[in-house]
Amino acid sequence: MTMVANPPQTPAGVWDRTRDTARRGVSRASKIPGRSVRTIGRGVLLAVAVVKYSILDTARLRLPVGELLVQAWALLRVTAIPALLMAIPIGGLVSVQVGGLVNQLGATSMVGAASGFGVIRQGAPMAAGFLMGGVAAAAIASDLGARQIREELDALRAMSVDPVRRLVVPRFVALVLIAPLLCFVIIASAVSAAYLIAVGLNGITPGSFWMSFGSFARVLDVWAALAKTVVFAAIVGIISSLRGIEARRGPRGVADAVSSAVVLNVVCIVLANVSITQLLTMFFPVEVS
Repeated sequence: MTMVANPPQTPAGVWDRTRDTARRGVSRASKIPGRSVRTIGRGVLLAVAVVKYSILDTARLRLPVGELLVQAWALLRVTAIPALLMAIPIGGLVSVQVGGLVNQLGATSMVGAASGFGVIRQGAPMAAGFLMGGVAAAAIASDLGARQIREELDALRAMSVDPVRRLVVPRFVALVLIAPLLCFVIIASAVSAAYLIAVGLNGITPGSFWMSFGSFARVLDVWAALAKTVVFAAIVGIISSLRGIEARRGPRGVADAVSSAVVLNVVCIVLANVSITQLLTMFFPVEVS
C-alpha cells in the first residue's frame, strides 16, 4: 500500500489556523468575567440560604443535630492533628527569627511580645484558615461532589427535601463551631513552641518572656483572631459546598471541584484577612497599635 504524504501547508492555511485558534482563545477569555460574576451570585444566594436556614432551624429546634455532630467530629478529626503540626513550626520560626534579631539589638526580653504579635494576630487565624481551606474544604467538596454525581441530591429534591437544608447547613455550622477550637489549639501550640525555643536555645528567662508577652498581647487580639477564624470557616463552608453541589462529569468533576474549592478558599481567606485587619486598624487604632 502506497503511503500518501501530507500535502505541504501554505502560509495562508497556517495563518487561518492561527487566527481561528486566537479567536477561540479570545472567545473563551471573554466569557471568564461573566462566569465569575454568575459564580459569585450563586455563592451569595447559597450563603443567604445557609444563614437563613441555620437561624430558622436552630430557633425551631429542627437543626439535624445528629448530622451536625457527625460532621463536626469528622472535620475536627481531619484538622486537629495538622493544626498541631502546623502550629509548632510557626511558633518555632517566630522565636528563632525574632530571637536572632533581638539578640543583636540587645532586647532579648521582647521575644515574648513578638510571639504575641506574630502568632495571635496573624499566624494562628491564617494557619487555621489555610488548614480549613485545604483539609476541611477537600472533605466537604468531595463528599457533596460524590453525592452530586451519584444523583443523590436530585433524589432528595424529588422527595421535596432541600439538599442545602439537609446537607450543607450541618457542615457549615459544624465548621463554624470547630473553628475557634482550632484557633485555640494553634495559639497554645505555637506560643508553647516559641517559649521552649526562646528559653532553651536563646537563653531568655521565662519571666521576661511571659512579662513581655502579657504586656503586648491584648484580649482584643484573641477576640480578633477568633473572629477571623469564624469568618474564614464561613467562607470555606460556602465555597466548598458550592463547588461540591455543582460538580459534573463524574469522578473528574469531583477532583476539579476539590481543586477549585481549595484555590478559591485560599484567595478569599487572604483577601478577608487583609480586609478585617484594615477594619480593626481603622476602628480600634489604639488597641491594635
